[in-house]
Amino acid sequence: MRDLLTRFYEAFARKDAEGMVACYHPDSAFSDPVFPMLTHDETTAMWRMLVGRARDFSLEFEVVGADRVNWTARYTFTATGRPVVNRVTSQFGFRDGLILAQRDGFDFPLWLKQALGWKGALFGRTRLLQAAVRKQARQGLDAFLAKPD
Repeated sequence: MRDLLTRFYEAFARKDAEGMVACYHPDSAFSDPVFPMLTHDETTAMWRMLVGRARDFSLEFEVVGADRVNWTARYTFTATGRPVVNRVTSQFGFRDGLILAQRDGFDFPLWLKQALGWKGALFGRTRLLQAAVRKQARQGLDAFLAKPD
């Protein structure tokens, strides 16, 4: 599975959403602090949306096991123009040689501080701000999903 994970993250580093999507099983699911519990279609749309909007993007990764990758993304958060360095650990499950489950973990309050500035620094540990950011991200994904191809 290391080859599959390497292929996935190399595509991610190139902002090649279709290369990333090709690594997922049709029954796959994804979860992270911003997008908890996405279906396959939502996951593939999320990656298309995120890499399509990415500005000043770079990615470094290390496959540290058959089912784990540590990676760091650097980019400009488009809503605020603020730079973000996000350090993530991804855990995977597989079926038929493809990604069946992906769970990404990162320090959500730190991400909020970087992405939102003083508001994120002051309120990033509160459930209220975290829920508001999740809701806004979900609305963005829903709008992206509603667009005709």
